[in-house]
Amino acid sequence: MEDKTKESKTENEATEPKDTEIFQSLIIEDVKYKTRLNKKFLTRKQYEPNDPKKITAFIPGTILTVFVKKGKRVKSGEKLLELEAMKMVNTIFAQFDGVIQDIKVMPGDLVSKNQLLLQYK
Repeated sequence: MEDKTKESKTENEATEPKDTEIFQSLIIEDVKYKTRLNKKFLTRKQYEPNDPKKITAFIPGTILTVFVKKGKRVKSGEKLLELEAMKMVNTIFAQFDGVIQDIKVMPGDLVSKNQLLLQYK
């Protein structure tokens, strides 16, 4: 008798619509696909493209020296600051010519990964 009750429950569960399912259409190489999106995908962190005007820490560490000041014009290849991480000193150079808009760190500051260090205009 227990087997019949279990079977009836599974049949009822299978016929009930799932309200939490969300479908989206994707077009890949001119082929349209319909896919189901799960909760993990819907709550993921959205991609943000890298902004070249914002210099961020690529590794957690300590700021040793800041070579530039706010408003200073820098040329490509010029030293911006030194970051000590894992007993190594990493020098961060300017990737392009520009003017420093803001400096968010001072010598001795502990920084985390992806923390904003300085910003170009």
